[in-house]
Amino acid sequence: MQTELSNKLGIEHALFGFTPFPAVAAAISRAGGFGVLGAVRYTAPDDLKRDLDWIEAHVDGRPYGLDVVMPAKKVEGVTEADVEAMIPEGHRQFVQDTLAKYGVPELAEGEASGWRITGWMEQVARTQLDVAFDYPIKLLANALGSPPADVVERAHDRGVLVAALAGSARHARKHKEAGIDIVVAQGYEAGGHTGEIASMVLTPEVVEAVDPLPVLAAGGIGSGQQVAAALSLGAQGVWLGSIWLTTTEADMHSPGLTAKLLAAGSGDTVRSRALTGKPARQLRTEWTDAWDDPNGPGTLPMPLQGLLVADAVSRIQKYEVAPLLGTPVGQIVGRMNSERTVQAVVDDLTRGFEQAVDRINRIAGRSGQ
Repeated sequence: MQTELSNKLGIEHALFGFTPFPAVAAAISRAGGFGVLGAVRYTAPDDLKRDLDWIEAHVDGRPYGLDVVMPAKKVEGVTEADVEAMIPEGHRQFVQDTLAKYGVPELAEGEASGWRITGWMEQVARTQLDVAFDYPIKLLANALGSPPADVVERAHDRGVLVAALAGSARHARKHKEAGIDIVVAQGYEAGGHTGEIASMVLTPEVVEAVDPLPVLAAGGIGSGQQVAAALSLGAQGVWLGSIWLTTTEADMHSPGLTAKLLAAGSGDTVRSRALTGKPARQLRTEWTDAWDDPNGPGTLPMPLQGLLVADAVSRIQKYEVAPLLGTPVGQIVGRMNSERTVQAVVDDLTRGFEQAVDRINRIAGRSGQ
């Protein structure tokens, strides 16, 4: 599974793996792919430094990258407290009522909630970059489109390629104009924030729109046959996220959530604004149903929704309240029916890719050539 892009980065397989778990990112790179650590949850620079130190020590000299969530346009003088003050009281009450309905316990006194979606704020993302650029990362990806121009320049000055996600050809063209090096065409099937165009349609549209820039196909990919399909559509690699959630290296801290992922079918996800305020594909739960109910207050725009539900999500996850327990994940969850090592996933992908290529060669009458 080698392409011009994979050769440029010095990786064996054109597999780019996005993950919030350092152990998974390192394992992907060691297996011959390209691990990309998601930085959105790192609000403290020292925490990111600790995990990048760990990756550097466990990646065996292989290349890896970082994914941030950074708006292209800067908003001056806005603090997290300013944003919190914009949340209506009625929405806060709806959260409390929903948690009470399912008997979700409070956090212990003095215990801080876990994950808060503050990585979207520019000042937080910039502190992440201040840390990351002290490490030999080879790729900086941005989940909110093109990062600010000075960030692109800063990356290029350090020899770091810049990638940006796109859900349409129009978005992809803007990335090209902004000097982005790699466009990730993320289809409707993908987990997390995603648009409305399916991968089979989106990938060739983006390839044509940004030629000669390399494109990575994302969304609904979890087999070697799908990797072969993506490359046949013009992509130079694939961007995989959901498939790593049930690997043995993933530190989910929730046996209940892992069990739900393993049991879910491809139809058990929903594209909902419940988590962040932007449409994001995730497991369908009674939590997403409550927010999508037309009789409810409706979700708030990003980033208000994420800040509103952060404590609630921490409580649901800590106490593993099954009806409400969910996570961003793509439709490929239907194939994620066993816990495997990262290496086993990569082996399955490469084996399936070879089988698909052999099949096409037979169909084209090129067997044995």
